[in-house]
Amino acid sequence: MQAFSDNAPSAQIEVVAATTEQQSVFANLIELYAHDFSEFHPIKLGADGRYGYQHLPQYWSEPDHYPFLIKVDGGLAGFALVKQVASRAVWDMAEFFIVRGYRRRAIGMQAAHEVWRKFPGTWQIRVMRANHTGVDFWQRATLVFSGDAIHPTATEKDGVEWLVFVFESKPDE
Repeated sequence: MQAFSDNAPSAQIEVVAATTEQQSVFANLIELYAHDFSEFHPIKLGADGRYGYQHLPQYWSEPDHYPFLIKVDGGLAGFALVKQVASRAVWDMAEFFIVRGYRRRAIGMQAAHEVWRKFPGTWQIRVMRANHTGVDFWQRATLVFSGDAIHPTATEKDGVEWLVFVFESKPDE
């Protein structure tokens, strides 16, 4: 097991497009993500002892779906699943995950910013209101990225309260 050090030198953070061969890596990371998510959302384990993620295959078969692995110094640290919605008018961070050992070190923020720079245009980030850590993270990440406080709008779907952050990612000039 790899040990993490808080006083390590500056880490090299990469957001790399995942290949078809890496679907099983994603499936493993999704299990960690779903386990964390189950703390504030009622996700049930399947009979096989896994949470699963029914939409994962779409990220390799559907246009406008993009799977990314997040790496720190060459090792796995998380993932981002991005899709384009609303007739290609809005980018959506469908799922985003940083493993616990890399949290609270600005790695997630740097990775999110890199993803947003890859796809200029309007972005939306949806986060369950019950996910207080996620809400705090996205408020900070969007503020640092845009330079302005992004005030999310509240919505409800299937009895679950969500906050939606909307902002612009401008092309590099």
